[in-house]
Amino acid sequence: MKFDSDDTIPAAARKPRAGAEAARYAVLRRMGPKLKHDMVVNLQAISMMAEVLNARLERASPAPADFQASISKLNRLARDAVASCIKVAAWFEPGEDEGVRLSQGIDECLALLASNFNFRGFQVTRDVAESDFPVWSVALRNLLVASLVALTDSVPGPCDVRVKAEVRSNFAEISVRVTALEASPDALFVEPAYRHLEWADVQALAVAEGVELVRSADQIVMRMPRAVATAPLQIAPV
Repeated sequence: MKFDSDDTIPAAARKPRAGAEAARYAVLRRMGPKLKHDMVVNLQAISMMAEVLNARLERASPAPADFQASISKLNRLARDAVASCIKVAAWFEPGEDEGVRLSQGIDECLALLASNFNFRGFQVTRDVAESDFPVWSVALRNLLVASLVALTDSVPGPCDVRVKAEVRSNFAEISVRVTALEASPDALFVEPAYRHLEWADVQALAVAEGVELVRSADQIVMRMPRAVATAPLQIAPV
């Protein structure tokens, strides 16, 4: 029996892939606490609601209308929990040919980093043109988050973070710039959940996703092509 092995892959091809996979893993590890929170927050709400309902049943049988209202709320919480888990799971196993509107994708990335940036005293400015222009979700998530984390990791204290995006022809041009600020007494030092991200990580992801990237000391600019689905349409089972 013969098994496929990386030994059959030329070293020149193996190294970029390994670098991109290491960078993706690092991004997920850095996002781990927030992704975990997003996954369990609705599950915790379900648990609390179930305990309340159980206590009411132990005290006395609630009125049918009240009982039905509680069950309906429990069902809504369960649906929200499923949606949250599916959304988080997409970070680990994204769908094929999945596109996202530029502004929506950027907002999702900034939302994931918001609490960490707030704790560290960062000020975030978003300058994104509203547009239906689609980009690949996986490329945007990995590269934008990696760029934001790598640049802020390189700053010793609080900073101003500016994310700007605009559509140019068939490309979306996204820039991330950081400017150091005076230290605030309210800013907290937060030790990363995993190692710092570096320029090599961002560069490896850009090569893997086929995205143009330009870097300066305090800024990263990326040009993402329009997402055009190539997979054949599938008919959902009845």
